[in-house]
Amino acid sequence: MYIEQGYKGDIGLWKFAVLPIGFLGLIVFNYILTVNSPINTEDAMAAMIAQLGNNVVLVILLIPLVVGLFVVLGWTLLVHKQTIRTLTTSRKSIDWRRIFFAFGLWSVITIVLVLVDVYFSPDDYLFNFDLKKFIPLSIVAILLIPLQTSFEEYLFRGHMMQGLGLWAKNRWVPLVITSTLFGLMHLANPEVEKLGYGIMVYYIGTGFFLGILTLMDEGLELALGFHAANNLITALLVTADWTAFQTDSIYRDVSDPVLGWDVLVPVLVVYPILLFVFAKKYKWSHWKERLTGPVLSQKAFLALNAPDHEKQQGTSGI
Repeated sequence: MYIEQGYKGDIGLWKFAVLPIGFLGLIVFNYILTVNSPINTEDAMAAMIAQLGNNVVLVILLIPLVVGLFVVLGWTLLVHKQTIRTLTTSRKSIDWRRIFFAFGLWSVITIVLVLVDVYFSPDDYLFNFDLKKFIPLSIVAILLIPLQTSFEEYLFRGHMMQGLGLWAKNRWVPLVITSTLFGLMHLANPEVEKLGYGIMVYYIGTGFFLGILTLMDEGLELALGFHAANNLITALLVTADWTAFQTDSIYRDVSDPVLGWDVLVPVLVVYPILLFVFAKKYKWSHWKERLTGPVLSQKAFLALNAPDHEKQQGTSGI
């Protein structure tokens, strides 16, 4: 009952709306500036990197989202008066083993897939490893990227998922809305400018995958681990001149980017396989109910979670 954890606080649906509306407003503003700018995103990034260096630009890109994480957590504690645990999971404590399992699994898969592609398409990659540059990158990436990805998870799959679920009284509405908005958040990324809007299939599909993880597992842990691994390993392992994160990574992709069928591979092949693995490991069941079923009312949820002696007192007169 992850969505119902939102009841464990100072309830007020408007409190769930302030942060998402504010953040999405900033995203829309940034997108308008991007599409109306006389300089394309790739050239603007190249100019910043030439002046400041890769690591400084990476920090500049990450810091607002890192600050956003602490805003979401602070809002949860101080305004909604909800614990970080109940924003994270329906379990009695945050399951760090789930986070590390998802992180490790996707890290290994990502590394293997990249190295296989490097082996079969060596002309598409430039070996870019420079220890003096890689060590500062590793420090910045390891410290900041998990905070950046956690912000997106706590905002979309946490705060927004719970708020929309309590409002709509079902699970499919928050799944669809948060997944779609998560994808649309990436509209201003240089990848979209380079490859076209077809790449949104990947971003929105990833949003649905992370949303399904959260609802089926009744917590954010798997999504937190997967998202951190996806961004961190990519930043350290391979980059390109047309991606959002341009780093001093081990490899640089120098191929001419083309939007093709491969954008569907993660959404239609890789993510379903991962869901199967997680489902087997954590013994998921009742898929339809968990993904589209109703959300309990506050009264029903609090009664179900009341201490045993309170339940007995409540039924003694029946």
